[in-house]
Amino acid sequence: MKIIYLKEVGSTHTYLKKYIKSNEYNYPLAVVTTNQTDGIGSRSNSWNGKEGNLFFSFVLDKQLLPNDLPIQSASIYFSFILKDILNKFGSIIWLKWPNDFYIENKKIGGTITSYSGNLLFCGIGLNLYYVNEEFGFLDIQIDIENLLEQYFDKLEEKILWKQIFSKYSLEFKKSMNFKATIDNQKVSLRDALLNDDGSIQLKNKKVYSLR
Repeated sequence: MKIIYLKEVGSTHTYLKKYIKSNEYNYPLAVVTTNQTDGIGSRSNSWNGKEGNLFFSFVLDKQLLPNDLPIQSASIYFSFILKDILNKFGSIIWLKWPNDFYIENKKIGGTITSYSGNLLFCGIGLNLYYVNEEFGFLDIQIDIENLLEQYFDKLEEKILWKQIFSKYSLEFKKSMNFKATIDNQKVSLRDALLNDDGSIQLKNKKVYSLR
C-alpha cells in the first residue's frame, strides 16, 4: 500500500477519488492527514474533528479482498480489523453496527465505503484527542505510522470474512443498546438479529450497512 501523507486536506476521500480519476488506478493507495476540513461522514454528514486526529482513505481492487466477503458489509470488515489492532494495543474501542467506533457509549469515529467499477474506496476517521462533549476520543496514545503499517499489512493477509464475523458477532450485543439510522430514521437495535452476511433482521426486514 503506497501512502500519501498530507498536512491538511478538505477530504481524504474526495482527494483520493480525484487522484485516481486523474492518474488511474495502478496499485492500492492511501491518503492520510491529521487535519481534515471538509470530511464526509455517513449519510453525507461531515466528519472533520480537530487537527491532530486521524483521517485516512484508501482504494484497492475488489480482487484483493477475501472471496467470502459480502461487499455490502465491507465497512464492517475494514472497521473490525482496525478495531482489533487497537484492542491489541490496549484500547477498549468497540464497533457499533454497522460502521461506528465507540469508547463506552460515545462515538469516536466511523467508516464509509463506496464503489466505482472494480475499485473499492474506504474512508476512516478516528478521534485521537478531545473534540467536544458529544464525541469521545481514543483511550490510548498511538503512533499513526505504526498503526497504519500494521493495518495495511493485515488487509494484505485477506483474512476471511467468516473469521472476522465470528468475532464481530460476539460484540454485536453491545450495539443492541443503541440506535442506528435506517431509512433516515433512528431505530432501536434492541430486537435486531445479526445475519451471517453482516446485515441485520429488524421487524421482518433485512437491512445492510451500505456505507
